[in-house]
Amino acid sequence: MSYNSDKYLKLSGLEPLIVTPETNFVNVGERTNVTGSRKFLRLIKEEKYDEALEIARAQVEGGAQIIDVNMDEGMLDGVYAMTKFLNLIAAEPDIARVPVMIDSSKWEIIEAGLKVIQGKGVVNSISLKEGEATFIHHAKLIKRYGAAVIVMAFDENGQADTYERRIEICKRSYDILVEKVGFPAEDIIFDPNIFPVATGMEEHKLNALDFFRATKWIRENLPYANISGGVSNVSFSFRGNDKVREAMHSAFLYHAIQNGMTMGIVNPEMLEIYDEIDKVLLEHVEDVLLNRKDDATESLLELAESFKGDIKSNEKAVAEWRNSSVQDRLTHSLVKGIDEFIEIDVEEARQLVEKPIEVIEINLMAGMNVVGDLFGSGKMFLPQVVKSARVMKKAVAYLLPYIEASKDGKSSSAGKVLMATVKGDVHDIGKNIVSVVLACNNFEIIDLGVMVPPEKIIETAVKENVDIIGLSGLITPSLDEMVYLAKEMDKLNIKIPIMIGGATTSRAHTAVKIAPEYKETVVHVNDASRAVTVATNLLQPDTKVTYAKSLRGEYDALREGYLNRSREKNFLSIEEARKNKFKIDWDTYEPVKPNFIGTKTIEVELSELVDFIDWTPFFQSWELYGKFPAILTDDIVGEQATNLFEDAQKMLSQIVSEKWFTAKGILGIFLANSINDDDVEVITSSEVEKFLTLRQQSQKTVGAPNIALADFIAPKEIGKQDYIGCFCVSTGFGVDEKASEFEKQLDDYNSILVKALGDRLAEAFAEYLHLKVRKEIWGYASDEVLSNDELIKEKYKGIRPAPGYPACPDHLEKPTIWKLLNVEQEIGVKLTESMAMWPAASVSGYYFANPESKYFGLGKIKKDQLKDYAKRRNISIDLAEKWLSPNLAD
Repeated sequence: MSYNSDKYLKLSGLEPLIVTPETNFVNVGERTNVTGSRKFLRLIKEEKYDEALEIARAQVEGGAQIIDVNMDEGMLDGVYAMTKFLNLIAAEPDIARVPVMIDSSKWEIIEAGLKVIQGKGVVNSISLKEGEATFIHHAKLIKRYGAAVIVMAFDENGQADTYERRIEICKRSYDILVEKVGFPAEDIIFDPNIFPVATGMEEHKLNALDFFRATKWIRENLPYANISGGVSNVSFSFRGNDKVREAMHSAFLYHAIQNGMTMGIVNPEMLEIYDEIDKVLLEHVEDVLLNRKDDATESLLELAESFKGDIKSNEKAVAEWRNSSVQDRLTHSLVKGIDEFIEIDVEEARQLVEKPIEVIEINLMAGMNVVGDLFGSGKMFLPQVVKSARVMKKAVAYLLPYIEASKDGKSSSAGKVLMATVKGDVHDIGKNIVSVVLACNNFEIIDLGVMVPPEKIIETAVKENVDIIGLSGLITPSLDEMVYLAKEMDKLNIKIPIMIGGATTSRAHTAVKIAPEYKETVVHVNDASRAVTVATNLLQPDTKVTYAKSLRGEYDALREGYLNRSREKNFLSIEEARKNKFKIDWDTYEPVKPNFIGTKTIEVELSELVDFIDWTPFFQSWELYGKFPAILTDDIVGEQATNLFEDAQKMLSQIVSEKWFTAKGILGIFLANSINDDDVEVITSSEVEKFLTLRQQSQKTVGAPNIALADFIAPKEIGKQDYIGCFCVSTGFGVDEKASEFEKQLDDYNSILVKALGDRLAEAFAEYLHLKVRKEIWGYASDEVLSNDELIKEKYKGIRPAPGYPACPDHLEKPTIWKLLNVEQEIGVKLTESMAMWPAASVSGYYFANPESKYFGLGKIKKDQLKDYAKRRNISIDLAEKWLSPNLAD
């Protein structure tokens, strides 16, 4: 069936989750469920909610797009636990960005969750088991609260356990919800019951097959409804045999998704990659799932007993790949990222064709199509794709002299894409990865680099007749640059679609701020894995018109909803927020006088920084999600993460021993007191400066304060001298030069790798210097003894927040730091006009020593604080809005 964009399932935390036909399977994290995780249950029972939050955070970092929260346990006050946990999640932006599934069999717990949930979540679940009246009553309330709902295939006569009962109950439920309740069809998610197979009972033989058939029927006959389920149920008979369970889950998901399943509660640690399941095991598992043989259960049980360990690849077969056809060898080299034999195989292929260019158009593109298919289906990961691109570039470079000699011209491409990091911004790792992924799919890339003025982007786009413009940005001011560029292109009547990407960008900002300024298509691309699908849809003759129209409709609806919503009731005035400030007992606290006051430059050997590296964000930059070191043994991405880590270690060793980079840093510690509630007065030997902080304005639960960073500094009027520090460190000197060397060698993989390691070393330098400040330079925690893991988890006293980040999103604070420390003259780190730091591998921020200081997210602020901020900074409202627009609530 065809879908229109108004009928997609739309959920949200702080960020939207829209389930479209192109969306890969939506993974629901299952560990924040007291019935499914003993650890989570223990923490909730013991009221260790901070530790319980870490489980939720790990779920999100591990790739869960929704988190399932369940508090159904006999010894728990479920209403209290659900309310408290969801309120705590709401204050954690890195968790709250994903939607929540409120999971309970008790209506009072569900409703408690609905009252406090942030964004648009999912209720799991309701059913007809208590009759139509109760079903309708609950559905109406869920609709009023604005949530989506999971509907169990369950009625007054019990759970549906056959294909016929599944579709009968789902059809009846759907008709009641849509016709009697007026429930949006796209907000209905059916759970047609996943039951165990291979139990030995005859009546269970069709459990999986009936689920697949019912799923297909629902998708074809109940318009816009989605399908979910708890996947681990299917393998219940094989508890204790993880290898078989992993294979069953993956095979079940493969067939369920083929039949239309869109989401499910899955433990990623209990999944095997479908294509890597041992073929004998897979055949036996699918015999059971699809009920292909009468003795399927007995055969699988027998095999499971003898099945031991991981099935290794056949080493002989691996060695024999060199004896395959030239096409198979080229494809193998591209998929595996092996460049050792590429020139030999390309030359052999050239001898077999009439024109050298045919090797690219026929042989190499056939191999890259395999790479694209594997990546698009989640069977390859970014590091592998970038290695594939390196092999492809070397193959093309070998062929170019022959192509030019024969005057063949250029190979036809899927389209020409201009990529640029916008004016004022220096970050390009994400942009480079997207460029590589597009190039792997036969798109021609024109990369203008970083800090690209709009005039150059427009001039090049027109001159080169590009098909798409890709804009990237990491810092907040980049958003305004994108808006300006869209306006200018519209004025010039340019008709080139724009793709938007980067850390600060979002679908909402693209819809609300950029799309209205440009008559042509503007689309936000969330990550590299989506870039190819988007670019293809924008250019293919059979999709581009309908795709553009669909996007415009989606963004218009999103913008209208965003602009029309009224959230005033959820916010305090700035005066009220200040009255509810974070309170410290200054009578009993004596600020620690620093051992050093003033500024000093810091020199450090790179070798001293290695132990301070936090590796988790390194993997995230390659779109491999999971905490280090657990990610190295992850069932899904572990192998690739390990290979990437080994490559990183080799390069890091070279960086350190050959001194590829130079580490430069400077810090200052000054006399300080808070003034006027939200400002910090800083006194040096020659001048008085002010740091301006911003205050949370959202309505808090009883007892929770509205925090500003100034709250952590003693007020001037109490007469106690306090102190504040600030710093800037960089390991970026030398990074761009090394990256350029690799690019000249057609080695995108190592070019991206060296930049990613530069960033990690800069963060490690910041962590190293903060330790020195706490223990020696300031000395307020001289007895501190923490492991690197504890440092990463920020177990230390005091904080080092950075301008542009959640607690202080105001980039205009950086010039004050630069002035106090004389940063550019002392260590050479510059600020662009958009307040990005150059070199990119640089970190700056403040030091707060108060033991009660903590990291927080500012969240949204009202216009009254914006006006107050503009006045305090002595700038116009328009300029203030430019810098703080992502944080404005109005």
